Amino acid sequence: MNNRPSLGFGEDEDSTEQAAAPAKVLDLSGFQPQPANRPDRANIAKAAAKTNFKSREPKAQTAPPSPVSEPAKRLGRRRLTGRSVQLNIKVRQETVDAFYAIVDANGWVMGEAFEKAVELLEASLKSKP
Repeated sequence: MNNRPSLGFGEDEDSTEQAAAPAKVLDLSGFQPQPANRPDRANIAKAAAKTNFKSREPKAQTAPPSPVSEPAKRLGRRRLTGRSVQLNIKVRQETVDAFYAIVDANGWVMGEAFEKAVELLEASLKSKP
């Protein structure tokens, strides 16, 4: 016998009561959708003008947009090299542009150019007294 109070979910695990009869299925055969009752567009425009509502709808373009110069497309720099470690650094835009110019001029991949830069930096530091 169970001394716990009922939780009100119908059948409890230990309950010996009979299950209630299943509920009848809701009959929707008489349901007919009604057309949407939409307000007049003129009334909407008046209300928007009164409240200084700014529409988010895109405005129709009368003139084609002015041409924007696209950045120069960089050459593909992928090659199987055995380099598998990634290095992410923040630098100034001028430095990146100069680095890419050196890479493109010599036909190197970026990892190769970075390795050569490190070698040159090590050599210059060793030569200092």
